[in-house]
Amino acid sequence: MADKSEPTPKAKPIGGELLLPAAAILFSVYYFTTITEVPFSAQVSALFVGSVLILLCCLLFLRTFLQVRRGEATLGIGKLIEPVSYIPIRLGLLALTLGFVFLVQWLGFTLTTFLFLSLAMMLLNRGRKKRFIIAVSAALSFGGWLLFIYAFDTRFPAGPFENLMAAVL
Repeated sequence: MADKSEPTPKAKPIGGELLLPAAAILFSVYYFTTITEVPFSAQVSALFVGSVLILLCCLLFLRTFLQVRRGEATLGIGKLIEPVSYIPIRLGLLALTLGFVFLVQWLGFTLTTFLFLSLAMMLLNRGRKKRFIIAVSAALSFGGWLLFIYAFDTRFPAGPFENLMAAVL
């Protein structure tokens, strides 16, 4: 029999850890609705990967539910917003991500990726080493174009850079 005088460990807040799995489930369900026009083999692959992802997320939710029920955890999001000094940076990254999603259709994959990488790294690095960040962003963006658009011929949104490269090549 356990000694009642022993302190019980404090329940840790793990609610913030559930945000990405919840988003993964929503994205998977959305993705399932968009694959009706693709070849059958792609549909099977997407359904398999999405189903495994949903299953794993549901197992995580079950484990979390059991931890909360046993008093080992709470659904608090304390660690998600701490330290408070990081909130502006996190909001900036969220704004950059939303900007990427909005602008990619007009600027194309390569330019939008370059802008996102440059601005995100400058935000995270507080504006230091700008030349290095621009060089790395340019190399990664060009490498992404080279691999995904030129080599694999994927249908990413085309913008001025992609149109120029298609005319040149």
